[in-house]
Amino acid sequence: MMKIGVLISGGGTNLQAVIDAVHGKSGDIAVVISNKADAYGLERAQKADIPTSVILESDCADVDDFNKKMIGVLKDYGVELVVLAGFMRILTPAFIAAYPNRIVNIHPALIPSFCGEGFYGMRVHRAIFEYGAKVSGPTVHFVNEEADGGPIIAQKAVAIDDCDSPEAIAETVLREEHKLLPWVVEQICLGRVHVDGRLVTIDKA
Repeated sequence: MMKIGVLISGGGTNLQAVIDAVHGKSGDIAVVISNKADAYGLERAQKADIPTSVILESDCADVDDFNKKMIGVLKDYGVELVVLAGFMRILTPAFIAAYPNRIVNIHPALIPSFCGEGFYGMRVHRAIFEYGAKVSGPTVHFVNEEADGGPIIAQKAVAIDDCDSPEAIAETVLREEHKLLPWVVEQICLGRVHVDGRLVTIDKA
């Protein structure tokens, strides 16, 4: 099975979704790395007997050193696919070069809308609410050096007409994230995802 490394910064609900749907089935989560020592996602990993590592940027010489240490842990565990599940740091070019087309991220909006630098977490949902959009949904994409600019793997549109707050939009989109991210990770582990430049194709099961 393909060895997966998951990077988190918080509660880890998307991590839990991948654990439930993928771990020990189509893929093996070899390690979970957090940049925050109190991230609840670490407990989720430990409950599933998955090794964890905490790497604090404050303990590193600079951002390059921070990324280098994360790469070192991933390599130590033989990781072949990196999944960003609510990881709130931008990766350096060296990190991306270490895993070309093998880093996936989930963004809580339909790229190319409401994405790029500054669009993360609740900021995305507030912008969508203020704009008055009727549809939103998550996007899973490969990571490159441009924020939210890598090739799109899959998206799921969902109606948000009834959402009366950014928080309601976030809840609606998150439910779809918990389905889409594990599905994409599973397809990659099964060798069904192919990348040619910006074009991503997925073989039918």
